[in-house]
Amino acid sequence: MAGTAPRILCIGIPVRDLTFRVEAMPARGSKANANHLAEICGGNALNAAIAVARLGGRVSFAGPMGDAGETSSGFILERMAQEGIDTSRVVRMPGLTTPVSAIMIEPSGERTLTIYRDPALWSVKLPDADELLAACQAVLVESRCGAFCIDLCAEARRRGIPVIVGVDRAMALTDSLLTRASHLLFASEQVQETAGIADDGDALRHLAGLTPAFLAATRGPRGTIWLNAAGEPEETPAFPVEAVDTLGAGDVFHGAFTLRLAEGEEVREALRFAAAAAALKCTRHGGGPAAPQRIEVERFLRDRS
Repeated sequence: MAGTAPRILCIGIPVRDLTFRVEAMPARGSKANANHLAEICGGNALNAAIAVARLGGRVSFAGPMGDAGETSSGFILERMAQEGIDTSRVVRMPGLTTPVSAIMIEPSGERTLTIYRDPALWSVKLPDADELLAACQAVLVESRCGAFCIDLCAEARRRGIPVIVGVDRAMALTDSLLTRASHLLFASEQVQETAGIADDGDALRHLAGLTPAFLAATRGPRGTIWLNAAGEPEETPAFPVEAVDTLGAGDVFHGAFTLRLAEGEEVREALRFAAAAAALKCTRHGGGPAAPQRIEVERFLRDRS
């Protein structure tokens, strides 16, 4: 990378993750012993922020967290600092609880989770746009956070700053992020649910009539399908690996893609780079904190060129 590393603003709601490795998902109403326990920081935007930092970007994080005296927020902030993430834009909310999740991971790498998010977290007021967007080359947003950052996203676009939205749940067709985003990265299930169409390519084409944004849908080991400038679907293959933990892989993909865009790369290469970063993450346990370093991704890509 030549010159100064780009600064990425990540917006989301951090989560304290408790991960349990199990041989199989327990049946309803039963008990099962886990063979490993880990406590990590997570959440879509935070996982992406860790990936950006590991891959050589400069990262600021904005979003709500719980009360200053609450255990989970202190745990997460400490780990964010260890990753070199600027936390000065995090908003502590008195009396509230930082989200906590319990995640069970099977030997195949598939994960099942439950999470608690305090509904009052969505009432957060972010810092001023001038402060947040200063020297910023891209904004990466969790789709669920439009309620408190839509005006900021609009201002970023007005300033010519790309806004990448990582979508991990179905969006309403009236969601303002559909038109405020420059890039929308769906998961396959979510793009079909959003469009109401049971085919990824057709769903993307339908959404293209509602938004000027770049559109893509990730499909795990089947790679990524996306629409080119002519509105036609293209595919970027996934890299085959032996997956042990898929937790956070999509978020790592989003972070890697955003960084390469901010570095001036075209979407085709950004998607390939993101696929490599996500594949490497899947080969190791630990969610977003298992994101690879830049040198690992570049070596991985050289070996498969």
